Amino acid sequence: MPVPLHPDCRVILELIKASGRAPFINLSPPAARVQYAAGRAVLQPPPPDVASVRDLALPDGVPLRFYRPAGSSDADVLGCLVFAHGGGWVFGDLDTHDHLARSLANISGCAVLSVGYRLAPEHRFPVAVDDCAAALRFAVRGAAALGIDVARIAVGGDSAGGNIAAVLALMARDGAVPPVRFQLLLYPVTEMAQTHPSYAAYTEGLPLTAEGMAWFRVHYVPDAKDWQDWRASPLRAETLAGTAPAFVLTVGHDPLCDEGRAYAARLESEGVPVAHLHAADLLHGALTMAAIIRPALSLITVAGLALRNGLATDLDTQA
Repeated sequence: MPVPLHPDCRVILELIKASGRAPFINLSPPAARVQYAAGRAVLQPPPPDVASVRDLALPDGVPLRFYRPAGSSDADVLGCLVFAHGGGWVFGDLDTHDHLARSLANISGCAVLSVGYRLAPEHRFPVAVDDCAAALRFAVRGAAALGIDVARIAVGGDSAGGNIAAVLALMARDGAVPPVRFQLLLYPVTEMAQTHPSYAAYTEGLPLTAEGMAWFRVHYVPDAKDWQDWRASPLRAETLAGTAPAFVLTVGHDPLCDEGRAYAARLESEGVPVAHLHAADLLHGALTMAAIIRPALSLITVAGLALRNGLATDLDTQA
């Protein structure tokens, strides 16, 4: 029997209904971006202070934001998370995920390089993957100037960003991008076919439904032949063995639930150390709704601690 939705999540649904806002599937991508960005002021807590924030860019202009955690100094050489935001590859940006990036930096004690990758449908698959791969190379190439340790780099993201992070971990294993030490997958998309049972279970009444995922897919990867590509559907990779240790978060009221759980199960069965946390009473996107969904703050803390442990030095482990 499904676990009932947490009361804080029901508040979210009531707020959406009261606002009268149109479902994003009824909007153009530019209008959906504006609507999604406007929700930040209501849904997210004030951004926590960090030691420093720098706006950077890749050579082609793709924006980056680099955070050093509270309590760190410029002399500290830190581990680093290369972070890809969620939003179905269609919306979301550095600002919509600023609270999450800052929180992960402070909790983990690691730097965070957040990537404002180019969005669909103006830039379809695999542009988002290519931009984030370029950001990972940028972090390694500029490690000395950024004060990060190239031996302690992680990839991570939520939803569509989790999809990109899983792909980067596979690319790193295969030598297509620099090595990574850890992957942080927060309710990730892992399969473009959208046939897992949770798609049939969550078809209405939630911020993200099966119809919403189909809307994202038609904008990001409209050609069905590309759904077979592991860079779109990492669950279809021939093997996940040899990828970096992982933390996988899934939530129960989410069409992505089953494919995320399947990815965690495959990682374990193929010998990859993985911690899988399932929050059965929460909905997709909870981590960026933490001003209202109070349990999300605990999940962010757990994710940040998993990142801290995943990038710990031998000296940290001995301590």
